[in-house]
Amino acid sequence: QGGGWSRGRQGVVHIFSFWESRSFYDSFMARSHDRLAAAQSGTYKDIQVKLFDYRFDVKTGFEPRFTDADLVRVAHCRVHEDRAEHFTLMQEKVWNPAMAGSPGMIRGLFGEAPGHEFLVLSMWRSAAEHGKYRTERVERLALRAQTEADVAALTGDIVELEPTWTV
Repeated sequence: QGGGWSRGRQGVVHIFSFWESRSFYDSFMARSHDRLAAAQSGTYKDIQVKLFDYRFDVKTGFEPRFTDADLVRVAHCRVHEDRAEHFTLMQEKVWNPAMAGSPGMIRGLFGEAPGHEFLVLSMWRSAAEHGKYRTERVERLALRAQTEADVAALTGDIVELEPTWTV
């Protein structure tokens, strides 16, 4: 587990947790979650939780390790039902190679949730390295991948990791 503060939205925090299996997650929720949540009462408001199943890596073998990254880019996409297969294919064939070839991009993952929702998470060595992944390049890739036709809604954020939050 790791996380940090949003660079663009003051007071917003993102926490990313990775579970070995759904049964471990379910066991935690049934046993320990309520006690831990009660201990944190009053430290947050407006919490939102979303579970995604791992589909594939972005770049090379994903590890849920935060110690070598300073920044996480997260994109949450709700995709038109009839375009979900195309969206997934374009992530694999267009977006992944482009991100993998970007200096400073360490690793990432592509996940899926019910209801044609997807998560693209990429870990970066630094904000400066992420900045090299320029806007005009992203626009060109979006045209090639026909992202506008696939995506019904997109929310994203850039998260400055807080090393003391890594578990």
